[in-house]
Amino acid sequence: MNTIILQIASRYTLPLLLLFSVFILLRGHYLPGGGFVGGLVASIALVLHAFANGIKKTRELVKIHPGFLMPVGLSTSLLSGLFPMILGKPFLTGMWYPHSVPVIGSLGTALFFDIGVYLVVVGATLTIIFSIIEAP
Repeated sequence: MNTIILQIASRYTLPLLLLFSVFILLRGHYLPGGGFVGGLVASIALVLHAFANGIKKTRELVKIHPGFLMPVGLSTSLLSGLFPMILGKPFLTGMWYPHSVPVIGSLGTALFFDIGVYLVVVGATLTIIFSIIEAP
């Protein structure tokens, strides 16, 4: 699409939607939400940018291939599950840092699992959508 209204709207909504996706990600290990929903919101923001400004500009904005995010996210989630095993606990046992971290709150393995899911969702959805957009 080549409308000035959509281009201007995407310029202002992209940072807001990305910030909202991080909010949902951080909220997820306390309440409903988390990596999956946050990743979808981030993907929607970038797809909106691609529709408004073209896929080339969105790829320049992202700077890395979205397919790279999937193995990084899977590794992050896997490591968050394996970490408790090092300390003799079952796989995927929730472990928490005893002190609160400003802005984030409680820091634990659940947050790192959600971050991994977030990266997998963003990588997978952007890879699929970018492939569809670029298809002849």
